[in-house]
Amino acid sequence: MAFEVLLPIPDIAVAHIQLQHHQSIGNNIKLHTLQDGFPDLGEVELVIICLRENRRDPNHLGESLSFTEVRRAFYELFPGNWHTSIADLGDIAAGASVDDTYFAIQELNEVLIKKGVIPVFIGGSQDLLYPIYRSYDKLDQMVNLVNVDSRFDLGDASQKILNTSFVGKIIVEKPYNLFNYSNIGYQTYFNPQEEIDLMDKLYFDSYRLGNVSSDLSSVEPVMRDADVVGVDLNSIRSSELSVRHNKMPNGFDGKEICSIARYAGISDKVSSFGIFEYKNDPQEEKAAMLVAQMVWYFIEGVNFRASENLDVEKGSFTTYKVPIEDEVLTFYKSEKTDRWWIEIPFIVGLNNKLKRHTLLPSTYQDYLDACDQNIPERWFKARKKNEV
Repeated sequence: MAFEVLLPIPDIAVAHIQLQHHQSIGNNIKLHTLQDGFPDLGEVELVIICLRENRRDPNHLGESLSFTEVRRAFYELFPGNWHTSIADLGDIAAGASVDDTYFAIQELNEVLIKKGVIPVFIGGSQDLLYPIYRSYDKLDQMVNLVNVDSRFDLGDASQKILNTSFVGKIIVEKPYNLFNYSNIGYQTYFNPQEEIDLMDKLYFDSYRLGNVSSDLSSVEPVMRDADVVGVDLNSIRSSELSVRHNKMPNGFDGKEICSIARYAGISDKVSSFGIFEYKNDPQEEKAAMLVAQMVWYFIEGVNFRASENLDVEKGSFTTYKVPIEDEVLTFYKSEKTDRWWIEIPFIVGLNNKLKRHTLLPSTYQDYLDACDQNIPERWFKARKKNEV
């Protein structure tokens, strides 16, 4: 059974709940504890799981991971006006080998996805996104992966997987389930030019830190199309975290990263969410509180999901057709949420990755640009990937 790999929440974290207000999160979620055992997941819609694995970080010095400070910070918070039932399922310990840990994560996440339960993972090195992605192998779907990171993490796919090269492994290893990879917040000086060129060659999406910070709403359509979202804490500037996260003078601030987490949560499509590269620092509570607040904002977003029917024949949409060059671009505006989509058409005679007309999340600005005879870049890239 996949849940057998989960260790109970440490008693020291559970004891902290007794000191909190009766309306705090810690007193209003289900817990996997040594005393009470594994909770009933019958009504649970979202679970928190901590991952004590960081051996594929080249800077790993053998220290073990603890998430007690993060849990204490999260349990102290008050929930919003939420309807979502939440459980903290405890930890997955580092296995005898890293591959053992990967297997445990993959099997567990596959079970959760099939149950319709959204997992929030807190880790550990970011290569753990690899087994999370692989848990979709048997689900017969193409996967869109979003990585909030200062680096693309493409790396050398011929070498052992690391927290800086896991995306390269995802791209080249079978089964080929990846339809799109999007990076949010990359910083050019951390990425070799060959990786920047490869992102363009593969028609992947990338958004520089400065551009995202100047318009956070640009993140929303990217998240709306994502299945898996991972956040590397190294995408956040060091002053927002702790002395253990001390190498990033530039990055997102606390408000920005929490907004990004909320965009991920509000997406109807996101079914796995992870926060990675947490470093133990019991003397510094700021990093733990920021991680706790990111989780809070993700859950807040989940509670505001619109659950829109994207069948344009059954849903409530206004259709706009824009002739441009030798194409006619079809936009749809939701009458329920005012959000926009653009259609990627099925192309007869090609080995399409998408076997039907597909709606790509877009913006009102994309529609205005199309009216000015400028093809939206995300549409162009999606169309090209569909033809490959």
